Amino acid sequence: MGLCDRRTRVWIQCFVLLYSWGLCSGQTISSVSEEVDKGTAVGNIAKDLNLNVQDLESRGFEIVTGSNKRYFDINRESGLLFVNERIDREMLCQNSVKCFVNVEAILKNPTNLHHIEVNILDINDNAPSFRNSIHIFNITEYASPGERFSLPKAQDMDVGSNSVKTYKLSPNEHFSLDVQSGGEQMFAELVLQKPLDREKQAVIKLIMTAVDGGKPPISGTLQIIVNVIDVNDNSPFFSEQLYKVQVPENVPSGATILTLNATDFDEGVNGDIVYSLTTNEDSENTEMFSIDPQSGVVISKGKIDYEESTADSCTG
Repeated sequence: MGLCDRRTRVWIQCFVLLYSWGLCSGQTISSVSEEVDKGTAVGNIAKDLNLNVQDLESRGFEIVTGSNKRYFDINRESGLLFVNERIDREMLCQNSVKCFVNVEAILKNPTNLHHIEVNILDINDNAPSFRNSIHIFNITEYASPGERFSLPKAQDMDVGSNSVKTYKLSPNEHFSLDVQSGGEQMFAELVLQKPLDREKQAVIKLIMTAVDGGKPPISGTLQIIVNVIDVNDNSPFFSEQLYKVQVPENVPSGATILTLNATDFDEGVNGDIVYSLTTNEDSENTEMFSIDPQSGVVISKGKIDYEESTADSCTG
C-alpha cells in the first residue's frame, strides 16, 4: 500500500469517527533515535492524553499503523509508547532532512482517535562513500600552476551534522585541495601548485578523504591517479659527445663503420629518433658514408682513398 493510500485510509478513519462520535483529538509529537533497542520508551501516552493508566485497559486502547511494520506499541500497564521494531531512518526516509512515523491511537467508550507523530532522529551510522573507488586524471606536462580539476562528490546517507562536512588530501608536492560549500553540498577541486614533469614522475597517486560531522566522525576515501601526459620537451642526446673511428682506405662499400646511440626521455612519437648525417660544407667527400635512419648504423659508401682526401668528420 502506498503512502497516499495509507494517509487516505487514516483520514477516512478519522472522518468516520468524527461523523459517528464527533470526536477526533489533536496531535502529539515525540522523538526517538533510529537503531535503538526494541522496547525503548518513546513517550507516555497516558500522560499525553490526560488519562489514568487504568483507562487504557478499560477503554480498549489500540495502536493503528498505516504500514506493514508495527514500529511502535503501547504498554497498557504503564502507558508508555515503546519501540516494537528496528527502525532504520535511511530505509524510511532516505536523505530527507525530516523523518516521521505516523501512529494512530484509538480509545473506545467513548471512541477517540489520537494522532501521534514520532520524529526519527538520525545517528551517524553511515560512512561517506564515493560512487567509484578510483578517479583518474590525464593531465599534460604543459598544465600551468593554478589550473583546477573537479573531483567527485562523496555521498552520505546520514543527514544534518552527520553528513559530509569536509574533504582532505594526502600530502604531496604538486596539488592542493580547494573545498567549497554550497548550502548542504560540499565541492572539492584539485589545484595544481607545481609544474608536472613526466620524466621525473609519470604517475602521481593521491588519496582524498571525505569526513562527516558526527561525533566521532566517520570518513571514506577516494584514490586519485594522475597520469602525466608527455609533451615534446626533451631533445635527443648521444651516448658520447664525440665519436672517433679509424677506417682502412680499402674498406668495402656497405661495411659497418660504427653504430650511433641516441636517447630521448620523451615517450611515444615524442621519443622517436631519426638519424641523419651532415658533413662540412667544403668537404668533397659527402658520399663516403650513409646512416640507417632507424638504427643509427653508419656504413661505408663508395671508394675511400686516403691519398685523395683527408679524414672527414660526420655529425649525427
